[in-house]
This record gives sequence, C-alpha cells and structure tokens, in this order.
Amino acid sequence: MADSKTAAQIFACSQSKVLAEEIAKSYGVPLGNVITSHFNDGEFQPSFEESLRGSRVFIVGSTHPSSDNLMEMLMMLDAAKRSSARHITAVMPYFGWARQDRKDKPRVPIAAKLVAKMLETAGATRIITMDLHADQIQGFFEKPVDHLYASTIFLPYLKSLNLEDITIASPDMGGSKRAYAYSKFLQSDVVICYKQRAKANVISHMELIGEVKGKNVILVDDMVDTAGTLTHAANLMIERGAKSVRAICTHPVLSGDAYNKIENSALEELIVTDSIPLKQESNKIKVISCAELFADVMKAVHNNKSISSKFLM
Repeated sequence: MADSKTAAQIFACSQSKVLAEEIAKSYGVPLGNVITSHFNDGEFQPSFEESLRGSRVFIVGSTHPSSDNLMEMLMMLDAAKRSSARHITAVMPYFGWARQDRKDKPRVPIAAKLVAKMLETAGATRIITMDLHADQIQGFFEKPVDHLYASTIFLPYLKSLNLEDITIASPDMGGSKRAYAYSKFLQSDVVICYKQRAKANVISHMELIGEVKGKNVILVDDMVDTAGTLTHAANLMIERGAKSVRAICTHPVLSGDAYNKIENSALEELIVTDSIPLKQESNKIKVISCAELFADVMKAVHNNKSISSKFLM
C-alpha cells in the first residue's frame, strides 16, 4: 500500500515537460519516463515505461489549446488507473475550458463541468491547479481539489520593485475580488475597468471606476488571451495620467497577435507564470516560475501535511 514512505512518481504530459522537469527537480525526484507513440493520422498513445503499481502518481499537464493537451492528460490518467496506481493526481497548472463555467446563453455547454467529469472518469483521484477562471469550478468535482493562488509568488516580486503610489486594477468587474485581495496585502487603492463587448474578445467600450492619476498601476487578472482588454486598459490609464502600468496575469495563453499588442502598448511589464510555455520571447514579458510552489504542495499532499500556508488569497 502506498503511503508517505513510498516515493512519489512525477510524470509529464508533453506540453508541460519543461515545467514538470523543474517541479521534479524542486521536489527531489527524477521525472518519470513516458514514451508517446504517434500515428500518421494524428492519433497518439502515451506509455509509462516504469511500474506504477500501488504508488502515488502525479501527472503534470496544462490543458491549454489544442484539445490534444486535454486528451493527453485524460489518456495518461486512464493508463495510470489501468496500471494499478493507488493515488493519481492531475497537476494542472492551467485548467483549460474554464471560461465555459455556466450557460450564458441558450443551447451552449458547460465545458468546465464536462472536463471535470472526464478527468474523474479517466482516473484522477485528486486535482491540483492554480488560479481557476472561476472559483466555483472546484464544486464541479467530486474529488478533492487543491486550488493554489499565484499571488504567493507574485507578491514577493511586486514588493521587490519598491514602487510607491501603487494602485491595483481589475480589467473587468469579475476580477474585482482578486484585485481587492492584492490591494489588501499591498495596502493600496483599487480601480475597476468597466467594459462592454461587441462579441467575444472584442471590446466596444471601456471606462475606469476610480482614479489613476500619478499612480503606478498594477493590473491583475487570471489569464491573458488576446491581450485586447489588458492593452486597452493600460493605454487608457496612461491617458488618464498614470505614472506606469504593469500587469500580472497568471496564465499566458497569448493567442493571435497578443505579443504584438503587448509590445506596442503602454504596458511597462507583463508578469506571468510558466503554467503555459511562451510561444516567443518578449522584452516586456517577465516569467516567474510556479515549479517550487507546485513541488511544495505535491510534497505536502504526499506526506498528508497541511498546505494552508500556500494560500495568501
């Protein structure tokens, strides 16, 4: 029977191998051996090349697009279950499909709920993730979910900048709770951006609720996709007299022409984690690794220890 005396085994989905290697290094165990075979039609098959019987297995993989990333996680969970692993934890630094957490119009799926059920059916006995798009997604699971906050690694960096006249900003009304949590630790004011969309990823109008003149503004969000909202907000704040604008976004999805938007915007710096690997380098993007945070939590979970010290928000 696997217990805290049995060494944990850490494996990586292909899209998160670099991060998984850092997690395994910080944890103090070698990354497990997985071989993925590919067929000519695009089908693939992951294979664990070591015994998992009776062990605690951590499978690291973010499920950002393409859908192959989610499929690979599901297949590895299924393979671990069929290999008689006793505990199977899906470590998902970025939980994809999370924006579809409710029916916002008729005849659409609740994809986040669907993904949760698929993960459990595939064999996950526990989920470890970070900065979900909506906290209530934890309730879609019947298995334990450890929902980590990237604030534990972002706040020390922000304090190291020694900025004065800080104001925390949320790029939309939905992120106000996150913004207020940061402002509590930094003892700063809060500004909210009110935006109207013409359609998904297209902003028709934006206004600021609050004062930014003479302030060093820090925009806080869980993810950056097209960077339209972020760059629009940054440009607007500079127009309203802000000294500088930085942004903290946990998950750098960065699709379309997001990199160009960031380079050509008033943003001084975009601070992200390595939950999703960057597609290209940028002088404006600062990456802070979440590997040590995940390694510490995984070790605590394996040893049945509390992880409450990892929750700043």
